[in-house]
Amino acid sequence: MTVESTAARTPRRSAGSKAGSTGTKAAGTRSRARAKKGADPELVQLLTPEGKRVKNAEYDKYVAGITAEELRGLYRDMVLTRRFDAEATSLQRQGELGLWASLLGQEAAQIGSGRALRDDDYVFPTYREHGVAWCRGVDPTNLLGMFRGVNNGGWDPNSNNFHLYTIVIGSQTLHATGYAMGIAKDGADSAVVAYFGDGASSQGDVAESFTFSAVYNAPVVFFCQNNQWAISEPTEKQTRVPLYQRARGFGFPGVRVDGNDVLACLAVTKWALERARDGEGPTLVEAYTYRMGAHTTSDDPTRYRSDEERLAWEAKDPILRLRRYLESENHADEGFFTELEAESEALGKRVREAVRAMPDPDDFAIFENVYADGHALVDEERAQFAAYQASFATESDSGFAAGEGV
Repeated sequence: MTVESTAARTPRRSAGSKAGSTGTKAAGTRSRARAKKGADPELVQLLTPEGKRVKNAEYDKYVAGITAEELRGLYRDMVLTRRFDAEATSLQRQGELGLWASLLGQEAAQIGSGRALRDDDYVFPTYREHGVAWCRGVDPTNLLGMFRGVNNGGWDPNSNNFHLYTIVIGSQTLHATGYAMGIAKDGADSAVVAYFGDGASSQGDVAESFTFSAVYNAPVVFFCQNNQWAISEPTEKQTRVPLYQRARGFGFPGVRVDGNDVLACLAVTKWALERARDGEGPTLVEAYTYRMGAHTTSDDPTRYRSDEERLAWEAKDPILRLRRYLESENHADEGFFTELEAESEALGKRVREAVRAMPDPDDFAIFENVYADGHALVDEERAQFAAYQASFATESDSGFAAGEGV
């Protein structure tokens, strides 16, 4: 499996296909309008999609000293994160995981921001920050237990200053704000980053977080990955202005960065973290990116967005962009890419074997610990589920075990 090829692994359906008829045509029309509307957003960019370095007077200094080795490290981070993500998606399709939320296309936003962090900074993620988890030293196999249903997280948040994944949309921004207020009172100069998506920006918890962080000057960076779709709802259903401008109404700065540009994400996040540590309060960073795959493995994005839109964003692929830059500047040779491909395949194999070695989830664990002393309704539901499970015919019941009916 090559690195760049995984960007296009989502099943395709043409906008004019019979299966899509009315709904797909409407989605295609909206997608074309959105693509035209957002063709040249106001954003910070240091690497063009063609891999050309562009100057930026305000943010160049934050990556001025980056070495060729560090650039190769960023590329390696993105490649291995994508490979792990692809393996997890495949494992879900094979029935090994109950669900998976892919980060395909968002590698630069996560790796760039993740590598801007210091060890003493604290991260509050959603359920898609696999690249940030990688940067914080969380073993990829530890992310999968929850999606298999065998644990509630799989790692100690305080070991890596990386909180457990948050499934409830937007609530982690409140947790991050409270934590940031606490470390400020302790006199620490560390900072906090809260990750969330464009859809979560419509949640009341996020607005409350903005209010508290601004009023109490909390050292927190709100990192919004605007991947254009809140499941099937486009960004224009979330806001009438660019998301980063919302910060202005709460009294702190916001900036939009090219979320497919790992250098720009690194630089802008470093700037925002520097502000936080210097006592200048919160910042909203909107990483303008794209979810190339499905929202989760239970989603079919061909029902609400067009191939035209997806292909336009695939041309801005964050991994291919950095590879072009590395090659044009002679920062990496073919041997580097070959070795990395072998390393990524080894990672996929390790993840696959680790997941298959995990125990099967307990079918009835969901009924435990709902009420401290039990509850009649839960008991009834447990009994109904047990009867449902027992209703499935066993192999011997079907008659095929003894060769009958062949």
